[in-house]
Amino acid sequence: MEEKNMNVTIESIHFNADAKLEEFIQNKVAKLAQVADDIIKAEVYLSLERSQSKNYDSKVAKIRVEVPGADIFAEKSTKAFEESVDTALEALRIQLLKRKEKQK
Repeated sequence: MEEKNMNVTIESIHFNADAKLEEFIQNKVAKLAQVADDIIKAEVYLSLERSQSKNYDSKVAKIRVEVPGADIFAEKSTKAFEESVDTALEALRIQLLKRKEKQK
């Protein structure tokens, strides 16, 4: 099976994401192709969310995946961007698997 490169856009809001974080995201998002080979593109939005109730600023990852006929979205917030991206991608993976089952 021919592997095609998925178009992944990463946007960090009000801060600059370092190259290491962007590479981490690119590699993780690319693994979604193992679940769904018809992904058109993925958009990742990273932001910091101030929290009065927590002792840290939440790192928010919002990820939208475009597939034929639909957009799939997940948003997660944790102490670290890597963890937020991982948990959001796991939610997307589950949604993509459910979508695949419905198509059978």
